[in-house]
Amino acid sequence: MLKKSVALLFTFVLILSTISFVQAGHKGKHKSKELKLGVDVVLSSEKKLLKGKRVGLITNPTGVDQDLNSIVDRFYNDKDINLTALYGPEHGVRGDAQAGSYVDFYIDEETGLPVYSLYGKTRKPTPEMLENVDVLVFDIQDVGTRFYTYIYTMALAMEAAKEKGIPFIVLDRPNPIGGLKVEGPILEAPEYASFIGQYEIPLRHGMTVGELAKLFNKEFEIGADLTVVKMKNWKRYMNYEDTGLEWVLPSPNMPTLDTAYAYPGTGLIEGTNLSEGRGTTKPFELLGAPFINGAELARELNKLKLKGVEFRAASFTPTFSKHSGVLSHGVEVHITDYDDFVPLETGLHIVKTVHDLYPDDFEFRAEDSKGISFFDSLIGNGWVRDDIEAGKSVKQIKQKWDRDLKGFLKVRSKYLLY
Repeated sequence: MLKKSVALLFTFVLILSTISFVQAGHKGKHKSKELKLGVDVVLSSEKKLLKGKRVGLITNPTGVDQDLNSIVDRFYNDKDINLTALYGPEHGVRGDAQAGSYVDFYIDEETGLPVYSLYGKTRKPTPEMLENVDVLVFDIQDVGTRFYTYIYTMALAMEAAKEKGIPFIVLDRPNPIGGLKVEGPILEAPEYASFIGQYEIPLRHGMTVGELAKLFNKEFEIGADLTVVKMKNWKRYMNYEDTGLEWVLPSPNMPTLDTAYAYPGTGLIEGTNLSEGRGTTKPFELLGAPFINGAELARELNKLKLKGVEFRAASFTPTFSKHSGVLSHGVEVHITDYDDFVPLETGLHIVKTVHDLYPDDFEFRAEDSKGISFFDSLIGNGWVRDDIEAGKSVKQIKQKWDRDLKGFLKVRSKYLLY
């Protein structure tokens, strides 16, 4: 009996140990214990940048320290920092607005501070908004894709700071999909410039927000009095999983790291009449429309043997956005290897495959008065759409943009901090 009890106890301990080992291996395989975010650096050793000044803060729910404390609360409760105003990008300071929703001026319930919207009638801080501010601070997590609006909120705020004659400080954060790979065509400005693509950079830029701020400031002649508070011990090969940081949704439709990885490619689906999965629990991973045969689409996409990804037939009913309340069929994108996965190439293959399989039903979103489709604004030019409609292969399209990338890589190298 004693032997049996000991054996059972040993088995129980072994099972617990195995579970702990598997969990540790899954979540902590590449974790960096030494990494420090810009917000943690400024609060621990660079507070002199803020002392004695009235501080305006541009942030959202991703503006947290490494213990998930809000930067708003950290600044507000710090006796050395005089926080006087908050500014919210798309989705707001507290992240409670959906994509495209305008957020008006309001008072923050937690601090009593004024919150000015930078995603409404005014996307650039006005002189009145900066009246009680001596220094403007930006702390928001980017996702590494050109058509994510936060980086243009940053650029416009830099312009406003320059015009007001006040310093602009960026508290740097990781590029969650890594800082090595650069993909896609360079945006053609000014023709295709918009709030989802303001400058001539590629779709996947491989830079941190601090590096982008330096590039925007110099190459596009903003000329702000810019300081980037660098992270400590972030390496370019790291994705978000490697940092050991907890994922905080940068926006309501960016729930996971997988979403961020898929976004540079499947974000292009927004420029078509397919649902990109908004209104589901897997935005940018569930893709489809009522007219698609999911099994057929999955089969055709898997035939391509694209690196780091597999496709599974899936049906879903979006609760809002395109095809809201209508059963849609398509695929779920399963990323199997972050290092091998090529998001933009994958996204174009999806668009082209649906275009070719369902020519009578597939549509790019309508052109505006200038002949520009929303797809063109996302991809940054008009020729990719033309090439798809002309039957060109993704390989031919990619070869065309690869030539332009070489010049950007030279420019980009001047602004890399890590």
